[in-house]
Parts: sequence; C-alpha cells; structure tokens
Amino acid sequence: MSSVNGLAGRLLIGLSLIMTAALTTGCSEEESKAEPIVRPVKVIEVAAAEKGRKLEYSGAVKARYEINLAFRVNGKITERPVDVGDRVGPGDVLARLDSADYELAVTRAEADLRSAAKQVGTLKLFKQRAETLYAKNAASKSELDQRTLAYDQALSTEQSAISALEQARNQVAYATLYADMVGIVTAVNGEPGQVVGSGTPVVTIAMDGEKEVQVAVPETEIANFATGAAVKVRFWSQQGMVLDGTVREVAGSADPRSRTFSVRVRIPDDPRVLLGMTATVETEVGGGSAGFDIPLSALAEKGDGPVVWVVDRAAGTVHPRSVRLGEFSDNGVRVSEGLSAGEMVVSAGTQFMSDSLKVKVSPEDAQQAAANAAPAAVVAR
Repeated sequence: MSSVNGLAGRLLIGLSLIMTAALTTGCSEEESKAEPIVRPVKVIEVAAAEKGRKLEYSGAVKARYEINLAFRVNGKITERPVDVGDRVGPGDVLARLDSADYELAVTRAEADLRSAAKQVGTLKLFKQRAETLYAKNAASKSELDQRTLAYDQALSTEQSAISALEQARNQVAYATLYADMVGIVTAVNGEPGQVVGSGTPVVTIAMDGEKEVQVAVPETEIANFATGAAVKVRFWSQQGMVLDGTVREVAGSADPRSRTFSVRVRIPDDPRVLLGMTATVETEVGGGSAGFDIPLSALAEKGDGPVVWVVDRAAGTVHPRSVRLGEFSDNGVRVSEGLSAGEMVVSAGTQFMSDSLKVKVSPEDAQQAAANAAPAAVVAR
C-alpha cells in the first residue's frame, strides 16, 4: 500500500513539472511575439543657416529739428500758457517774464533822449550865433570852434540816447517768449515764479517736417553703421508696418556715461508715425558663424559633450550625434559641426531617448518640421 502511494506522489510531481514547463514556454512565446516600444516624438528639420547677423536696436522717433527756446534777458516767469503736446505757430506766446524793471529802463531812456534833444537845440543856437558874430569879426575863430565842438558832442549824446531807448524797448520785448516756427511742444523747463537767466531753455519745440529715429549703438557694432546705409525700421505700436530708413548721422564720439554712439536714421513721412513712438532699427551684417540653428530643447548631454538625437527616417529609430556648439541667439543655439541640412532631430523629450529606440513622428510634425526650424539669422542687441 505504501508503494502505491509513493508511485502516485511521483506521478503528481511529474505532472506539475510538465504543466509548469508548458506555462513557461507559453509566456516566453508571448513575450517574444510582443512588439517593441515605439515612442512618439516632436522633431524639427535642420535648415541651413546664413552667415549674416541681424542687428536690432530700439530707440524713439524724434523730429529732424528740435529747438530749445530761451529768454534773451533775465527775470522771473509770470506766465507759461503752453504745455507739452501743444501745437504752436509763429507769433504764439510761450512764456512771459516780469518786465517792470525793463519798462522803467524805457522811461529813463526816454527822459535821457528828451534831455539830449534839448541840449542839441540849445547848442545849435549858440553855434549859429557864433557863426554870425565871426562873420562880422565880432567873435574869434576859437570861440566858433568851441561852439561847433559842443554842438557836435550834443548830437553824439542824442544819438546815444536814441540807441539806449531802442535797447530798453528791446529788453521789454525780450521779456515775452514767442514761437517762430510751426511745431509741437515736447518739453517745458520753466514754471511761473521761477527765476531764469538769459539763455536758459524754457520750452522745447519739435518742428514739423522730417522725422528720425535715434538709437544708441555699442562701440563693438558702430562700425556696421555708416552714413547713407539702408536699414529697416519697425514700430511697436504699429505691428506689421516696416519703413525703409537711411542712416543720416553717426556720432563722432561715444556718450561718456553709456559708452554708446548715437545714430540717427531718417524715415519717410508717414502720418501713422508720431513723435515719441518706440521704434526698432534693423540691419543685416556679415561676419556670423556658419552652421545650423536648433532650439535649446533639442540638446542633450551624453559622454563628454552635447549631443542631439537624429531620426533615421527609413528605420524609424533615433541615434545620438555629438555636435559642436557656436553662438547663442533668441531662437536657440547654433550648431557649427555635426549636422547636415535636411536631417531631422528630436526637439523635445530628449531625456527619454536611447540608441536605436523606435520613434513615431506624427504626420503633422513631419509636414511642419521644416517650418519649425529656427530662423537662420543671429540677432544682436
């Protein structure tokens, strides 16, 4: 009986081993039949980069002629009827000074002129009498000469009094500041009650007519701007509007504080362009490094340097490629070595990539790969 039980136990063990082996073989076959992992990726097609650089500098729209107006005499401001933004024309009053002292000077000059005129009249009679007496041999020649000299001196005094009166009247006129051109008030530097000296700017007027854009260019790039050079001008408040500008003036020396050079660009007359608008001056220059621009998200680290994951279009796999980086730009980074035009690289999710990994590129990404390639120009500000 015990031998039968032992035989039955051995049969059960054998069946268990056979079933386990069968299950193991089935799982292995299922695993061998499982498809490899295919990871969807975003890609960008490498576009050939140009060797030029785009320089962009922001500035402001200014009038071609901007004039600081000041009083020609000293005094205290009593009135300033204009403010920033007001339009003015020839003869418009911009400001007035207290002219009481200058009017007193006119009164005194008028009195001096009247006195000089009476003196001239009196000495003229004396001269005429001396001439009559001399003709009758009743007066000497020296006396006639003295009368003539006194009369001539009185004439000179009268002429001096006339000039003094005209000067005093001019001083009164100078106490009122007038506009002598058509334009817009862009700045005021004097307020009623303020005492100003002659020549101190009180009102700044931008004359109607030509407009320009003034930008500050660093000394490292000023050699790329020459008088007469053509540039493009864009405006922040007028998206899509681009005007052809011409460099009119390049400062001969740098600003002592900012160490930048002032460049003024002439622009065509356009009613949409207003004084004070923010504008950007753009120009293309040579000297940039050759290569291909890619987004920063396409870079990965592997080994001793940066790599990108290049898509094998035929096999649908990715492979790492060592690259050499050039200069950075607003659009990413320039690759100087390691890529060729037309190659497709992974632009996002590089941390999930491995060599020969199967990837899937969506039809939309494949169609837009070239369009998504970073622009070629390097931007310098």
